[in-house]
Amino acid sequence: MSAFESSISRIRGKDQFFSITLPVYISRAPGRLDLMGGNVDYTGGLVFQSTIREATWTAAQRRSDQRIVFWNPQMKDEGWLERVEFELDKLSSEEAVKLLVSASADVRWTSYVLGALFFLQNRYPEQVSSGVSIYIKSEVPLNKGVSSSAAVEVAVMKAAAACYGIRLEGIELAEACQWVENVIAESACGIMDQAASVLGDEGHVLPLLCQPCLPRPLVKLPDALRCWAIDSGVRHAVTGIEYEAARAAAFIGYRMICEWENLPISKSESGRIPRYTDPRWHGFLSNVVPSVFRSKYEQRLPETISGADILSLDPIHPDPFTVVRPGVKYRVRACTRYAIEENQRIDLFVELARGTTQEPSVAAFRQMGELMFQSHWSYTECGLGCDATDQLIDLVRQHRSEDLLFGAKITGGGAGGTVAVLGSAAGANAFQKVVNEYARLRSFEPYVFEGSSIGADRYGIHVLRENA
Repeated sequence: MSAFESSISRIRGKDQFFSITLPVYISRAPGRLDLMGGNVDYTGGLVFQSTIREATWTAAQRRSDQRIVFWNPQMKDEGWLERVEFELDKLSSEEAVKLLVSASADVRWTSYVLGALFFLQNRYPEQVSSGVSIYIKSEVPLNKGVSSSAAVEVAVMKAAAACYGIRLEGIELAEACQWVENVIAESACGIMDQAASVLGDEGHVLPLLCQPCLPRPLVKLPDALRCWAIDSGVRHAVTGIEYEAARAAAFIGYRMICEWENLPISKSESGRIPRYTDPRWHGFLSNVVPSVFRSKYEQRLPETISGADILSLDPIHPDPFTVVRPGVKYRVRACTRYAIEENQRIDLFVELARGTTQEPSVAAFRQMGELMFQSHWSYTECGLGCDATDQLIDLVRQHRSEDLLFGAKITGGGAGGTVAVLGSAAGANAFQKVVNEYARLRSFEPYVFEGSSIGADRYGIHVLRENA
């Protein structure tokens, strides 16, 4: 029995959070480390994601009344309500749910969990006919770019579904959780975070083609390689203006290219997550070939353009989850280039990783590291860099001697958060020197991520019964 399961046993019984007479369904969903791919999941690119050791645990038990009760002690540390209650019949529409979670700042966190209950009730009305008690404990640090929100969504959705007798797993589970974050939490994320949390495995990395969610066989990195990550200390959020502007700029560039090619853009009704499509690239900017982009489109795209100018040209924006803001300057050329060239970098990185599993090669490791450095610079061009993460990258470069460290890059949505580092198995001391030097320069002790763990589907559902 895990420590979490033991803690659940202590809050069952008379006048406790969980009843002793009904089973409790437990799930576990890890955060993820973005080794390569950060911002091409929404442009249909290939991403390469691993799980981290830290995870969110959720316990769910069906109730006899219509109350939905959430208890997340971690929220108290953020100054938010740790225990929140709703009524099932109040989840009447998307707008009704968004009003409930926006009633005050201290319940805003519940958008990620109440959205899951709304999704299940809307999709499976016969099964979801009564309330539920849900207890959440997360080891995944908030706002560090390792997908704490996806870990919560996946863990809550999987446990809640199980207690209603609903089997939800794989791509269907990942897409359901992405829908919650896009629509209810109103955060414009792609699919990679939820998919990695669901499908990942310890010691492996997940290649995922986001069209919209096509997982490829897991890759086990060679024993000669290690992956670490260092928190920069700069808080990251995909709801920030930097991420929104970079994403919107990529779709502005996509629309311009389609106009030059006389390709009609239309809204696709084929999937749960709304998006736009075209007859050649099927709505995925990352499908444009880099050589064609360089020769035909790059110099025609504006380096920057104001939102006001964009809206005066065409009010239709082919991304349902961002808006064009009149007062914002959009880096259209750099963000469009990133979506196309990063996809090629990731494809090469994945093939190098897969090949070195069978035949380890220091030359290949160096190329993988260089691809990470290139990716990091592309973030900066898109407006997603920051001084703190740049400093970490410089420190990794300084400690690359004797092939101990190979490369590093900012992860996830950028603009702060965590830096991923790729090194040799013998590079632990060199990595620690980077951590120590950064701590000295910044006068704080950075959080370090090391190791991985099984994804939510491999953990499955553990059930605590009456006598557990």
